[in-house]
Amino acid sequence: MPRTLRITSRNATFQQWQALLTNRSKRQQTGEFLVQGVRPISQVAEHGWRIHMLLMSDAGGGRSRWARDLADSTDAPRALVAAELMAELGGKEEETPELLAVVGLPKDDLSRITVRPQLLVVVFDRPATPGNVGTLIRSADAFGATGVIVTGHAADPYDPRAVRASTGSVFALPVVRVPSHREVLDWVAQSKTPIQVVGTDESGPVDIAEHDLTGPTVLAVGNEAQGLSAAWRESCDQMVRIPITGAASSLNAASAATVALYETARQRRTVR
Repeated sequence: MPRTLRITSRNATFQQWQALLTNRSKRQQTGEFLVQGVRPISQVAEHGWRIHMLLMSDAGGGRSRWARDLADSTDAPRALVAAELMAELGGKEEETPELLAVVGLPKDDLSRITVRPQLLVVVFDRPATPGNVGTLIRSADAFGATGVIVTGHAADPYDPRAVRASTGSVFALPVVRVPSHREVLDWVAQSKTPIQVVGTDESGPVDIAEHDLTGPTVLAVGNEAQGLSAAWRESCDQMVRIPITGAASSLNAASAATVALYETARQRRTVR
């Protein structure tokens, strides 16, 4: 039986968990992050991520079937935490979570992304908001992407807001952070399979539907305010645009990525 801690005050252990919610440096330093929500925690277990600690509320009334089954399925150490402290960590004032999970961070290694004939990797260049990162990851998972790469000075995909926005998809496919476009281009160059690099931009010379996306593809999306960096633009084999009408001058970055992912999936279904 896993050992159980009892946490009834805002002691050093609680403060460390609390820091994982707001402090990116602390997440990197400890190599772990805090996961909230039924679906994200279920995805952690389903995809075999390492749980460092399972936090369980001491609120009375019995646990749900989901909480009991998940607790029974892991041999991770666990902590019985006072309900009011669990509410603070859960992020929702109106409800106290039954379970939270402290989960190990994966390595930021591009070898986690398997190169295959149907390769589709989405690069998000310097995203500013965790919610957009999580939304893009969710769309990438939904439309069959092989992985997501976050480049440059960017929002953290393991920020609780990103994890929630991904609805757990961050655990279903590799998400890798790298300093710049160079690491991605080196990875592409070293591949034995030819991979095209396609960038998205509102003024791209080719309509996305007119460009062949059926082969192995890296699809690059720029940040919310400035789009792709000049270095990324110069590195792309092709820049494509998503045609839009109406008063909007452009799409939100995560929305644009979703449209591009849908078009890629549509083309690939057509050629099967």
